[in-house]
Amino acid sequence: MASDREPDMEACKLVRQMTLEEKAELCSGSSFWYTKGIKRLGLEPVMLADGPLGLRKQNEGNDHLGMGVSVPATCFPAGVNLGSSWEVELCREIGEALGAECVAESVAVILAPAINMKRNPLCGRNFEYFSEDPHLAGECAAAFIGGVQSRGVGCSVKHFAANNQEYNRLRVDTIVDERTLREIYLPAFERAVMGAQPWSVMSAYNRLNGTYCSDSTQLLTSVLRDEWRFRGLVVSDWGGTNDRVAGVRNGLDLEMPTSGGLNDRRILRAIAAGELQEAELDVAATRVTQLLLAARARPPPPAQSECEALLRRNHELARRAALHSAVLLKNDGALLPLPTGLIG
Repeated sequence: MASDREPDMEACKLVRQMTLEEKAELCSGSSFWYTKGIKRLGLEPVMLADGPLGLRKQNEGNDHLGMGVSVPATCFPAGVNLGSSWEVELCREIGEALGAECVAESVAVILAPAINMKRNPLCGRNFEYFSEDPHLAGECAAAFIGGVQSRGVGCSVKHFAANNQEYNRLRVDTIVDERTLREIYLPAFERAVMGAQPWSVMSAYNRLNGTYCSDSTQLLTSVLRDEWRFRGLVVSDWGGTNDRVAGVRNGLDLEMPTSGGLNDRRILRAIAAGELQEAELDVAATRVTQLLLAARARPPPPAQSECEALLRRNHELARRAALHSAVLLKNDGALLPLPTGLIG
């Protein structure tokens, strides 16, 4: 979000005018893709949408998994392709184009880029991730985020952290020693956050060394905010909130999607019981408010004719990006095909 302190001051002023109930409600979604707002304070709900391969905006009432109808959008090469190009400026161009499509569709935050490491070749989402190299992934991510946010739209970089498999992803416990975490699994996020200041970071489904990422004060506060000086909002992965009260206390600002008010009431009960301080809720509500204010400042959607022209231009960009992402292997010394029986 903005680098100066004025939006923070305005957000704090608005939070001071909220009731306790309004603050608790603001920290969860209103539906599958939308945040809540507070009309009397001029805070409107905003839409978040999927996006690593292009904008995947689904209107309310659709299946949310992408099997049904999504709005027309450019299908850009996957993260694995962009990483294979080694062209950071190409990632920035893709980000700018994607940000323009978000503006055209009134999307405030795109849930991208995805920058986890490719630890397991069987991971079902490896195609979304830039690279198994943390330096390359971080450089691509920072450029991509800078491109998107230059259009007045936010990024939510994901999935923080060590989310490297899809199988059993809601319960798996990733055991990683500190050196490995710092040298392999965190550097791409560090580069993205410190180099581009995304509007949002998305917490991962998994546990890390025994603690769910959405509850982790080490990840969400000590590393992300104290070390890396992250100024934005932390949002859960969809349905990825383990303990809402612990999340508020430890740095999880926004729960998505809606819990139907269930977790809002848990927050209120925890404050009444002295298990959570209202000041801790104020911090989360202020960060959500900052995002709503940032989204309010984005450009209005262009005319329909310009939207159609934008899609044509972006289609050509996608073709060029796919061409630059192609990797040609040279069969030095007739290494291939491998001799029969070499692999058993």
